[in-house]
Amino acid sequence: MRFLFYDRVVEIQKGQSIKGVKTFSLSEEFFRGHFDKTAVVPGVIYIEAMAQLLGWLIIYSHDFKVSAVMSLIEDVTVHPHLRPGFKADIYGEIISTSGTDSLGKAWMYADNQLIASMNRIIFAHFDQVDPQELMERFQYYSGLAELLQ
Repeated sequence: MRFLFYDRVVEIQKGQSIKGVKTFSLSEEFFRGHFDKTAVVPGVIYIEAMAQLLGWLIIYSHDFKVSAVMSLIEDVTVHPHLRPGFKADIYGEIISTSGTDSLGKAWMYADNQLIASMNRIIFAHFDQVDPQELMERFQYYSGLAELLQ
């Protein structure tokens, strides 16, 4: 089973920024059996959602010739008590990138309120990838098939 913590990519600018959305519903797999009385979205889910989107921006920006693996996060803030039933807008930006790693930042809003942010996230790059497979996965996971035509 794969866990994808965004619903779709709505905007992407190569080498610069990405925007995605996620609706957190009570039917999410991570809620099952985890909470006794009140379901709360775990903060690590926000972190993973932001990291997934920013990782795809890096892969896309490097023409699918690298894979990006989160290796460090710093200066993270997450809202501690959000209950399911909200839609989040997720943003990410590349601050700098090279052949071996990328530095970025990401944040999430729900109802015009900042609910999570990472002001420093580093991804290591791996170049032992199949660019065609990465492109197809991005096309499938992002909903942005028109970018790859």
